[in-house]
Amino acid sequence: MSAASLRVVPLDDLTLIYHRASGMTHLLAPPAPEILDALAAAPLTSAALLARLADEFDLGDADPAALVARLDELVAAGLVEKR
Repeated sequence: MSAASLRVVPLDDLTLIYHRASGMTHLLAPPAPEILDALAAAPLTSAALLARLADEFDLGDADPAALVARLDELVAAGLVEKR
């Protein structure tokens, strides 16, 4: 998904994302916006994404299954494409 197809507006602790192609608006809570930011430059495997997020944020005990669940939610919302 192209970052150009999304309009992102931070709203306090939440993030509003308008998906131009579908006309849908999504209200996201962390860590979803951070995941989208990490994927904006290039597609990543879930392991590479978890490593990138761990480099940027203090994740403590990062849970790969939790990341996959968040990715599945973003795929279902049409904000991330599974490859």
